[in-house]
Amino acid sequence: MSDSNPFGGPFGSNGGRYATTVQYGGTDAAREKVALAEAPADVIKDTTTAGFAADVIQESRHQPVLVDFWAPWCGPCKQLTPLLEKAVKAAGGKVKLVKMNIDDHPSIAGQLGIQSIPAVIAFKDGQPVDGFMGAIPESQITQFIQKVGGKNGGAPQVAEALAAAAEARDTGDVQTAADIYDAILEQAPETIEAIAGLGDLLFEAGDAEGAEAVLARAPEAKKDAPQLAALRAKMALAAQAAVLGNPAELERRLAENPGDHQARFELAMIQNAKGDRMAAADNLLAIIKADRSWNDDGARTQLLQLFEAWGMTDEATLSARRKLSSLLFS
Repeated sequence: MSDSNPFGGPFGSNGGRYATTVQYGGTDAAREKVALAEAPADVIKDTTTAGFAADVIQESRHQPVLVDFWAPWCGPCKQLTPLLEKAVKAAGGKVKLVKMNIDDHPSIAGQLGIQSIPAVIAFKDGQPVDGFMGAIPESQITQFIQKVGGKNGGAPQVAEALAAAAEARDTGDVQTAADIYDAILEQAPETIEAIAGLGDLLFEAGDAEGAEAVLARAPEAKKDAPQLAALRAKMALAAQAAVLGNPAELERRLAENPGDHQARFELAMIQNAKGDRMAAADNLLAIIKADRSWNDDGARTQLLQLFEAWGMTDEATLSARRKLSSLLFS
């Protein structure tokens, strides 16, 4: 080891910090590569010697704080830190992670007697209470966080992690959402909401094969859960729309003949695939209004499948369901 590496670890230099991208699922043509998102500032942060007292000592009086001692030249640190960040995000705020570069700030590590890195020390009530050295597997990191966080990984923690994943996705942070779903499934592999969430992210990324693989992880007794049924319906509708014709040609046919129900039906499928749910529903409702018996009540059957794919509380579902009821029962 070079003398410039102050902690005597057997790791060679690699010349600085690293950048990571996460690539998940499927074939090369279908994969979605997304840059690893920055962790929320209130859960994961870097600190300095001057900031250590506030960021670690004082903060640990509110909840456990993990301190990740690392250096740019440390190969195993590059393996450990992303796993730590992922596990801390999945913990839903039960612990915080503070990272300290020991090349820039060596004194704290020296005071704690740390001789090699990566090293992770847990602080509670202002005092170091536990820790580990080296790049341990993700499952052990999760167990460590559960131990110092005083949680058993049960339903409350999973629920909070699911809420965090949903929030990340709503704000467009797809990678963080995928990381959290993946971490949930590491701890609770039968969590249907996480299976459906991760599968939907993969499908939206263009990786239908990866989404199918995630769906296959659902336990047999839960394979027909509403969340999974909705995703399967969404995938089936997209496959159906993929083989349909040019929407401009379908619109031309309808302009010439508004009673061309097949053209209207196919146009509705394309509109749904493009995310125009209201237009898709209105076209199917128009067929139902004109000829309920067309294609063995196929328009109504298709509309009900759309409701399942969109979800019962979706705005388009609620609106179209009211219109359908008016048509059927007026």
